[in-house]
Amino acid sequence: MRDRVAHVRVYGLTGNIASGKSTVARLFRAAGAPVIDADLVAREVVHPGTPALAEIAQRFPGVLAHDGTLLRKALAARVFRDAAERAALNAITHPRIAEEVSARLAALAQAGKPFALYEAALIVESGMQQGLDGLIVVTAPVEEQVRRIAVRDQLGEDDARARIAAQLPAAEKVALADFVIENAGSESALQEQVQRVLAKLEAGFRSRQ
Repeated sequence: MRDRVAHVRVYGLTGNIASGKSTVARLFRAAGAPVIDADLVAREVVHPGTPALAEIAQRFPGVLAHDGTLLRKALAARVFRDAAERAALNAITHPRIAEEVSARLAALAQAGKPFALYEAALIVESGMQQGLDGLIVVTAPVEEQVRRIAVRDQLGEDDARARIAAQLPAAEKVALADFVIENAGSESALQEQVQRVLAKLEAGFRSRQ
């Protein structure tokens, strides 16, 4: 990613489930930092009328609704337990996602923006952090994660803990982080941390890893 748009520094923003990554991204945006949301891009590249959705419909019959939109749950059920099917889906979507992200970074470079944040859940799992200018990891206490998942997703404690356990341990992500934002208190405390990190990014921080 760094090689594609040399004039824009790109910092990864990640965190495990219910850590508050999206809240932190919102605070960065509010402070004026450009944020590219990987999940949002992934949804946009499969909007009705896009080449990616046409390929998906051909490769995975039965995953389009009557209005031409993608039935995400149906598609997820097809690929969740089948590595070959997941690989086929990724071969369709990932190049489009990368192309769109590069286009957005190019637009930011043209607008004179010196850096952007790339918000994504699986930055470390995919090894993407190696091609970034730095990595920000959002963390939260496990008990707080459990509480948030239970409230947000209407799950019991055991199911919530199972979702947390299924992810790469937060400690492994923290070990690779240039900045750690701890989401354990008030939003004002979270905002103070965001401002401290933002000041360093604006000053031209680059990872030494």
